[in-house]
Amino acid sequence: MNYHQYYPIDVVNGPGTRCTLFVSGCVHQCRGCYNQSTQRLDSGVLFTQQAEDQIIADLNDTRIKRRGLSLSGGDPLHPANVVHILKLVKRVRTECPNKDIWLWTGYTLNELSDAQREVVQYIDTLVDGKYEQDKRDLNLEWRGSSNQIIHHFIL
Repeated sequence: MNYHQYYPIDVVNGPGTRCTLFVSGCVHQCRGCYNQSTQRLDSGVLFTQQAEDQIIADLNDTRIKRRGLSLSGGDPLHPANVVHILKLVKRVRTECPNKDIWLWTGYTLNELSDAQREVVQYIDTLVDGKYEQDKRDLNLEWRGSSNQIIHHFIL
């Protein structure tokens, strides 16, 4: 898996102060996408064990009260990303049990494969659905178009 950007301190992509990872690869190619540079699977840099370790260390750093991890992109649930995202969310659940996990995907909940659904079992919030430029609404919280749905799960 590749990623484009990692923000150890982010207050834009989800509630509170968070760590945010923007992965590479998206099959949806939404018209008007604000992250077009992340759509190619081979763009960005390789997500290494060192990068994963840094996310865990940042989430556990007591000097900054972080609420959790946000996963965006590209699409964290791109079929080529799922195995790596699953490993990461399982590790966050184990080593950072008090942190929440938010994930944005262009797939709807009903479109998810079994492997993608396994990832969802470990997250707190899923923002699903393709970005639809004709349904853009700047007043929406945590999403860009009105067709996208925020699902909060009880773990």
